[in-house]
Amino acid sequence: MGDIMGKTLYLECYSGISGDMTVAALLDLGADQKHLEVALSGLPVQGFRTEVSRVVKSGLDACDFSVILDQDNHDHDMEYLHGHSDEEHSHVHKHGHEHRGMKEIREIIEGSSISTRAKQTALRIFEILAEAESKAHGVPVEEVHFHEVGAVDSIVDIVSIAVCLDDLDVTDVVVPVLYDGTGFIRCQHGQIPVPVPAVVNVAQANHLKLKITDIEGELVTPTGAAVVAAVRTSEKLPEDFEILATGLGAGKRQYRCPGILRAMLIRSVEAEKQESDHIWRLETDIDDCSGEAMGHVMQILLENGAREVHYTPVFMKKNRPAYELVVLCKKDKISRMEEILFTETTTIGIRRSELERTILKRRAEKIRTSIGEAQVKICTLPNGKERCYPEYDSASALAGKAGISFREAYDTIVNCWKTER
Repeated sequence: MGDIMGKTLYLECYSGISGDMTVAALLDLGADQKHLEVALSGLPVQGFRTEVSRVVKSGLDACDFSVILDQDNHDHDMEYLHGHSDEEHSHVHKHGHEHRGMKEIREIIEGSSISTRAKQTALRIFEILAEAESKAHGVPVEEVHFHEVGAVDSIVDIVSIAVCLDDLDVTDVVVPVLYDGTGFIRCQHGQIPVPVPAVVNVAQANHLKLKITDIEGELVTPTGAAVVAAVRTSEKLPEDFEILATGLGAGKRQYRCPGILRAMLIRSVEAEKQESDHIWRLETDIDDCSGEAMGHVMQILLENGAREVHYTPVFMKKNRPAYELVVLCKKDKISRMEEILFTETTTIGIRRSELERTILKRRAEKIRTSIGEAQVKICTLPNGKERCYPEYDSASALAGKAGISFREAYDTIVNCWKTER
């Protein structure tokens, strides 16, 4: 069931989230540091190096990721946050290369050697950020010049995050809530309130839940908020899960809270444990969509986590021919499924109901057979006996390779499983 899916990442943002904390947490989780170094060396951006080290935060061993800029490339973001004079900041604007807008950033990302999936993630993060900054400063998106962000360190942070997520093969990201601080921080134009406007704009545009704590200072940076908005697929943790790996990323600033971002790779265990189970049924009647459109929406629903999709021809009022489209999905996928139905079809209303179902205990396995390695589902019957169901994609691929029919491949896999026992 979960074989085609990549991994699920859970980000625990109790002391906020920033770009460098996220890179550090993902490296600590097991993203390949060598792979990241190669990716960064292929970036068409000069004037920086990165350092990965271990630090102790609240007595805990955490990973620290730093972007160190050459002198002439220095972004004064951190300095004006900590109250240095604005004169030294003014020269940043005289440098041509500091003025990076979305156009330049797109060119940098497109011109890099990172994978297509990583490029898409990095661009999505930057686009969300540009929208938020544009709204905060009252300038069009294409005219946003990233002073706080687009300086080299943010390009490096964002590209690194995209590369690490790709490296870990993360396809689902759970972020239940973002904790931020309160008060004011200094920026190049003076004092601004926390959560900073760019973070508020990202949260508003992308429906992120903010929790404001009484800690003085900025816990969520615009980059951190944009990362969550770009990659989050759910805000609900599965009820039961096991932890496959865990990583701690250290923040740079000193606040009352420890300043760590904890990341976990998790796997939901509900399918294996429970025999009675709940699933949601969404249904809608559509009387003005073509067969092609229905086929298209079915594919998108399945790719986005629907357990089952089918549609049935029906006759509606005035004897109009129509389709009833039914989607079965788990609770955490309802809003995504409804979003797809409203976007991809002409429906204006969706009915939903919760169904109880009885399912057999099942587990996914890979088995060796005479025609190659096959993915199978092993189900346990009520009497304790087991039954093998080859996965369709796997059986189909092996049939093609062996030049035999699907049925023969299917039977061969089942027979090999029986004899191996």
